[in-house]
Amino acid sequence: MTSLSKPSPGLRTDASAPAPRSAKRTRWAELGRQIRAGKHSYILLAPYMLLFGLFTVLPVVMSVLISFTYFNMLELPRFIGWHNYTRLFLDDDVFLIAVKNTMLFAAITGPLSYIACFLFAWIINEMPPKLRALMTLVFYAPSISGNVFFIWQIIFSGDRYGVANGLLMKYGFLYEPILWLKTEAYILPILIVVQLWLSLGTGFLAFIAGLQTVDRTLYEAAAVDGVRNRWQELWYVTLPSMRPQLMFGAVIQLTTSFAVADVSIYLAGFPSVNYAAETIVTHLLDFGTIRFEMGYASAIATVLFVIMVGTNLIVQKLLRKVGN
Repeated sequence: MTSLSKPSPGLRTDASAPAPRSAKRTRWAELGRQIRAGKHSYILLAPYMLLFGLFTVLPVVMSVLISFTYFNMLELPRFIGWHNYTRLFLDDDVFLIAVKNTMLFAAITGPLSYIACFLFAWIINEMPPKLRALMTLVFYAPSISGNVFFIWQIIFSGDRYGVANGLLMKYGFLYEPILWLKTEAYILPILIVVQLWLSLGTGFLAFIAGLQTVDRTLYEAAAVDGVRNRWQELWYVTLPSMRPQLMFGAVIQLTTSFAVADVSIYLAGFPSVNYAAETIVTHLLDFGTIRFEMGYASAIATVLFVIMVGTNLIVQKLLRKVGN
């Protein structure tokens, strides 16, 4: 009977031991083949990717790095670690007010403007082509009219000649005019109304375009499968067919609601009364363009960036459930 000899401890007897390294080489080789196969596409993408990296990715990375420094535009940046962030959350009371206002603003205007964009787009899409084009222009016009929201200064003017004060005094609801844009309790609600009026912008057009691309035969197939009313068509056919537009619209509306600044500055002033209209972006502008504390302003921008990314990830997860 032949005895089996034990293998030497220093020798590898498992034939599959080099497999991970071999698999890794195979993956890199496959990636190289895919790049070579699509080299023309990558060449066409190169100009955009270069500009995107130069003007979007690089500024974000630089902002994050500068947020860990003291930088006043006159001296070289000096590394100070987490000091800007501790100062931001522990010592800056105005920033906490700005966070509260921004969150409240985004929680109201973000979902409401998103729903309004879709509902108006859905209604307008059912109209005849010429009327649809006219109504699209009417609803989209405020968002492209520059500083057209100055009309709201006339409406909420603090004297008796303002539209709101004039009407309320005419019908006996007021006996003296209210300083609407200088009274802390009224400022934020007015800004929310104005922002909702301006909200039918790019997201609205994306929804119009998405509704135009829905395959009509899907509605016939859905009717055969038991869909009986328009709401079921909306949930099981329309919304799943335009997920890319829904995602794009969500990103646009959320970004707009978190980045509000112009409406606040031009209507409520900069700074506003008791910081009633202070937002994260106006706080950033204060430190970045007036005080020139670029490190601190970069820390504010980084916090806003993290909030936006986190909120968009949550919204994307919710939109994936549409139609299920």
